[in-house]
Amino acid sequence: MSSALTDLFPYPIVQAPMAGGVSVPQLAAAVSEAGGLGFLAAGYKTADGMYQEIKQLRGLTGRPFGVNLFMPQPEYADPAAVDVYAHQLAGEAAWYETELGDRDSGRDDGYDAKLAVLLDNPVPVVSFHFGVPNGEVLEALRRAGTVTLVTATTPDEALAVERAGADAVIAQGVEAGGHQGTHRDVPENDGAGLGLLSLVGQIRETVGIPVVAAGGLMRGSQIAAVLAAGASAAQLGTAFLATPESGAADLHKQALTNPLFVRTELTRAFSGRPARGLVNRFMREHGPYAPAAYPEVHHLTSPLRKAAAKAKDAQGMALWAGQGHRMARPLPAGQLVEVLAAELADATTALSAFRALGGELR
Repeated sequence: MSSALTDLFPYPIVQAPMAGGVSVPQLAAAVSEAGGLGFLAAGYKTADGMYQEIKQLRGLTGRPFGVNLFMPQPEYADPAAVDVYAHQLAGEAAWYETELGDRDSGRDDGYDAKLAVLLDNPVPVVSFHFGVPNGEVLEALRRAGTVTLVTATTPDEALAVERAGADAVIAQGVEAGGHQGTHRDVPENDGAGLGLLSLVGQIRETVGIPVVAAGGLMRGSQIAAVLAAGASAAQLGTAFLATPESGAADLHKQALTNPLFVRTELTRAFSGRPARGLVNRFMREHGPYAPAAYPEVHHLTSPLRKAAAKAKDAQGMALWAGQGHRMARPLPAGQLVEVLAAELADATTALSAFRALGGELR
């Protein structure tokens, strides 16, 4: 198994790239400095905005880090369905005294421009979400000295990642917070995602490239479990969302352990693509009617989400979170990496002792 990825950081702990202003340079730097792999999220940013954050991060740490890109999305949304949903959201716009966003604000998230920046100014790691880049892109990044990862939610998607030439695959279980990184958005498959341990096992039997496990991981003992299942590293998002360095709104951080928010669900309400978040009023009222239309719905609801955050109304915000959100710890990011590493070491020692006893419980 290639060590091109895991040789970059001492601990098998990757901070997930969380778009929307959460994965800021301060967070990525703190994680990398502590021995994990910090990540910037280029999603929803301009190419120049991404470049400025990379420059800022390089000023904070000399350790390796990663940048995540969203793949351009095909045009398959039903315009009539988007019209109906926009009509339904008119009441939200009136309530928050704002306008709905422009659904036609772009489908490719500035992909080509961002890729050009990353080829001209290479970074240690680049990951991709919502699809697989072509082999020429992955090879160009490899020649530039960049390690590449691509998200997969099924064994077949992982096989496509390997065949394209990526260095590693991120196995994203259905427990993960935020957007599911499915390569094709098929509404008929909503809710049919695989749990992380099952997914890691199946992907390890399907591909030969390293696997990074992602989905609901909050403790070092859980990292030990996915490593035992065959992963080379673990990617954690919600665990780092609660840290002081995270760019998430305070309301979002507080909601992770607020007893008002008792569970998470996958929803299309905010973006038109399945994403896991804390169940709130907006999700309950609009989730059942949201069409499969990404990024059109994302653009439509963007002003609503910003207005809700400005009004400090958590019931109208997209509170992305994984299933382990109640286990969030508001520790400084560097300290959290150290705590996770210590918990991982304890779990590994306990497992070794168990094996030394012949596998007998004492």
